[in-house]
Amino acid sequence: MALKLQQGQVWKHGHEYIRIVHLERLEVAYKVLKSLASSKGEHRHTSKKDFCRLLKECKLLAPKAVESLPEEDGPMEST
Repeated sequence: MALKLQQGQVWKHGHEYIRIVHLERLEVAYKVLKSLASSKGEHRHTSKKDFCRLLKECKLLAPKAVESLPEEDGPMEST
């Protein structure tokens, strides 16, 4: 099964969560979180190869349904 890494993906690794912050061709910047409710965590970066090895022990979490954003006001008319 081929897996496509994307920025913003969240993976569960034991009792921690891993979120991809920045994805490049050969390097991945990610954040390790203890809880998804908190934004506190440790930023790390590694090679894409090492990151994929780490993900073999992880489970990809399904993205949450995007809540509908309130309608923004249209552009103001000039008078």
